Formats: sequence, structure tokens, C-alpha cells
Amino acid sequence: MQHNHHHDVMHPGPAESSTGDSNMDHGSGHMMQMTFYLGYKNVELLFAGLIINTPGEMVGACIGVFLLAAFYEGLKIGREVLLRRNQISVRYNSMPVPGTDGTVLMETHKTVGQRMLSLAHVFQTILHVIQVVISYFLMLVFMTYNGYLCISVALGAGVGYFLFSWKKAVVVDITEHCH
Repeated sequence: MQHNHHHDVMHPGPAESSTGDSNMDHGSGHMMQMTFYLGYKNVELLFAGLIINTPGEMVGACIGVFLLAAFYEGLKIGREVLLRRNQISVRYNSMPVPGTDGTVLMETHKTVGQRMLSLAHVFQTILHVIQVVISYFLMLVFMTYNGYLCISVALGAGVGYFLFSWKKAVVVDITEHCH
């Protein structure tokens, strides 16, 4: 017995746009770029109705993406600052650890926390959700493979880090085994 099944198989073939971009049709009527390119025509950005078609629209999108990436970096640092300000409990746990020469060393771990049912923790949770959503938006922007938008994500993240992380004091715990 032989079965013939009809499948809608899309064969990737180049479809030339006015900018010479090679695209793949995924059945939705829109083209999806599968390699890095520099173009501004028919660039779908995050939502079905948000399509870039002019140089001015691309410049505006790049500025918006740049600002979103910079804001993301600021949000990460801002959450850390808020967490440090709202630390409720600090607990130190020490345990003896044998040294290599027969001595006994004390290994100390600092645990900092806040109450789960506190306004500070609820606020941190909301900020965390916003941070996750923005990070996925930035990832999806990068996945457009549009060079202008990818550069905007990278530059925005770099400028955001430069602006917001310069005061961040990083203390390295030499007893910490997982970084």
C-alpha cells in the first residue's frame, strides 16, 4: 500500500528585494532574512505591522533599539542598587576548612536577603519581569540579522554599561567556587 501525502514544503530560493537582500518566504507573505545584511526595505521589527521601508524609518528604529539596549543595562544596575538598599537580613555562615599545610582555615559565606512578602521584593519581581521582556525583545531584534539593528543593540548595550556601571563595585570572594 502506497500513501502519497501532500506537504507544503517551502524550498529556500533567493527572492530579490530592491536592496538585493536574499530572503526566505515562510508562508506568511513576509520574507525572513537568514543571514546578516545591511538593508532598510521590508524589515519587520518585532510586530507584524512594524515594517521598516525607508532610511528615515531605519534611523528611527536604530535610535529606539539603541535606547532600549542602554535602558536595559541601566535597569540591571538599578535593580542591584535597589537590592543593596533594601537588604533586610544579613547572615554569615562560617565553617572550618582544612588547609594544605595542616592548618585550619575558616570559610565564611555571606547571605543577604529580604522578606518574600515585602513591597521591596514585589517591586524587584516586577522589575525582573520587565528586564526579561526587554532582553527577549533585544534578542529578537538581533535575530532580524539586520546589521544596522544588530549594531544598535551592541552599541546601546555598550553605552548603557559605560554610563551605568562605572560606579559598580565588584567584590570578588576568593572562596566563591561558582561565578
